Amino acid sequence: MSMGKVARFMGGMVAAVAALGVAASAYAQEKKLKIGVVYDLTGPLAGGGSELQYIGAKIVLDQFTKTGVEGYKIEAIYADAQSKPDVAINEAVRLVEQEKVDMLLGFYSSAQCVPVAARVEQLKKFMWITTCISSAVLENRNLKYVFRAQPSGQQFGLMTMDFINQNAKEKLGKEPKDLRVAIIHEDGAYGVDVSKGNEAGAKKAGFNVVLKEGYSATAPDLSALVTKLKRARPDVVFHTGYNPDITLLLRQAREQGLKFQALVGHGAGYGVYEKLKEGLGKDVNYFFNTDPISIWLTNEKTLDPKLPPEIKFVGEEFDKVKPGVAIRSAHVGMAASNTFLFLTDVLPRAIKKYGGIDSEALRKAALDTDIPEGGTMLGFGVKFEGEGQPMAGQNDRGFPVIIQYVDDKSYVVWPKSQAMREAVLPLPAGTTYSNK
Repeated sequence: MSMGKVARFMGGMVAAVAALGVAASAYAQEKKLKIGVVYDLTGPLAGGGSELQYIGAKIVLDQFTKTGVEGYKIEAIYADAQSKPDVAINEAVRLVEQEKVDMLLGFYSSAQCVPVAARVEQLKKFMWITTCISSAVLENRNLKYVFRAQPSGQQFGLMTMDFINQNAKEKLGKEPKDLRVAIIHEDGAYGVDVSKGNEAGAKKAGFNVVLKEGYSATAPDLSALVTKLKRARPDVVFHTGYNPDITLLLRQAREQGLKFQALVGHGAGYGVYEKLKEGLGKDVNYFFNTDPISIWLTNEKTLDPKLPPEIKFVGEEFDKVKPGVAIRSAHVGMAASNTFLFLTDVLPRAIKKYGGIDSEALRKAALDTDIPEGGTMLGFGVKFEGEGQPMAGQNDRGFPVIIQYVDDKSYVVWPKSQAMREAVLPLPAGTTYSNK
């Protein structure tokens, strides 16, 4: 072979090797996790908190889209459940079968999560729930691929009853057995579950339950329920609802002159202060809400040191999307924290320890999660119940807190270990619903 031919041959070999290198590099870059993200961007649930959850999840997903995780590119594909369970199921299936997503993340409404979880389990896809607090999503279903970091609805209901029980005599001037309480709730999976916790907590405290009633969150008129509340004369109203049903109920309560000593809400619509204020004005002052803590109210000294900078980042990004909001909703931080938890704890372990991102690897990685209190932006730890346990897929270390809205600010008032100030109980004289 002449020198010219050798040179050409060698040049061709170099080009071929280079081409292979480019192909290999392209292949390496193609490692990708496709996440189907489902929230309600339209319909009543959007304003009730689902859109805020979407914003929180998207802030964190966008952050990791830029950096990737352990050599995998992150690609999020978003879908609108339109506040309808059937649409949520159809979108979940579409994302899996047509968009070929590797997993699903998000979901706000328990009424959607109950059927969606069953369908996703059938498809053997991994589902990471950021909200959907109803116990019915997981209880006695032995789901293998569905995980939820949130505390359950019954924990919400039990906590609020304990809070009032501990304060009944000192602040409301009544023995628990003499305290009249009403439990009202939207009649979907979320409301029913919280009300079960309320009922169990009321029984434990020895309260006099004068009314327990569910209603449809889409009801156009709740005046009949208000009439029943007026007849029942509760000292404390425990309410679980979305919005606009909360606004409708309380506007009609104002019109009919319903009075009480305290109103205690349980997440969802009560976690969106801007909407409450928009619908009810100054009447929202001194309302209570039960939810995982707002990430902007957690005591930074008790958190893993890597978390405060992330909390600051999420807040700054949220302010760009929704400037001028008086109180950043806890919903934003819930979705942000639970999404961050998946991307920084579960996913890296799946890739490094279990060899990839298929449903089995993600499931095993989630079951290995063992985070102490203070290890998430929401302050709680994470350890999931495993197969064969009553709440397989549930985080046993999650807990809510009770906050009170006072003069356009929110303060943690319960439990005492997290409290920023004393609860204002009962409603001050002269406020719209006060019976003083």
